[in-house]
Amino acid sequence: MRAANPALHRATRNRRSQSGMTLVEVLIAMLLLTVALTAMVMAQIRASQVSVDAEDRNRAALLANELASTMWQNHTVNLPASSVAAWQTMVSTNVSYRTASASSPVGSGLGGLPNGTGSVSVDSTTNIATITITWQAPSHGVNATAGMSSTSQYVTQVVLP
Repeated sequence: MRAANPALHRATRNRRSQSGMTLVEVLIAMLLLTVALTAMVMAQIRASQVSVDAEDRNRAALLANELASTMWQNHTVNLPASSVAAWQTMVSTNVSYRTASASSPVGSGLGGLPNGTGSVSVDSTTNIATITITWQAPSHGVNATAGMSSTSQYVTQVVLP
């Protein structure tokens, strides 16, 4: 009979007790990788929403500047109703840049805003016009996420001497 080697017996016993640990470690690593990838995708989605919101704010500023420039050209804040109505139509006409013709407002660089409305209030005694543009971005929707308003607004004032 051969004598049992105690060191060999101990190593075999340790190997048997750890045989499932590698699988558990792999599963935990996969779980962590999944969580990290999900977080990266969510960050990318949020970044694209912020980019679209910035583009809309820039477009609102350009639209307000268009009306302010018309007021400066005419040397009055009291524009004809037809000019204001045409500007309001431009604000509310949300046309895709891909389908715009060169003669359309979008083709000239001024597209409307999603669900956009424009208004002008004039104080004739002080020659101050307040231009307000309000819109609702599709990413904000009716059920806006916490911290995000469902509508956005851009307000500027024009003062003529």
